[in-house]
Amino acid sequence: MAAVALEHRLNANLLRRWVVEEERVRETGLIAVGNGLQAPSPGANAAFVPVEVTSPAVGASQEIVIEVRRGATIVKMSWPLGAAAACSAWLRGLLK
Repeated sequence: MAAVALEHRLNANLLRRWVVEEERVRETGLIAVGNGLQAPSPGANAAFVPVEVTSPAVGASQEIVIEVRRGATIVKMSWPLGAAAACSAWLRGLLK
């Protein structure tokens, strides 16, 4: 488990906690929600919800704006909406 945590840059204790919580959910069907309380696991009743996507309103922005903050430094990038694939590739590279 420690090797998996290191490979994904996670704290091994945190990964262990997630595994223990998942095992408890599978056994009891309940999840911890804080202060020792438990609630039914949402997985049992999970379903896809249809979402209607409409075209942008007149005057709506036709660009993708990404703002990255690191300390006092702010970098703001704007991409044309038609270049969404290029924007996605850039963002994936940035977050690696």
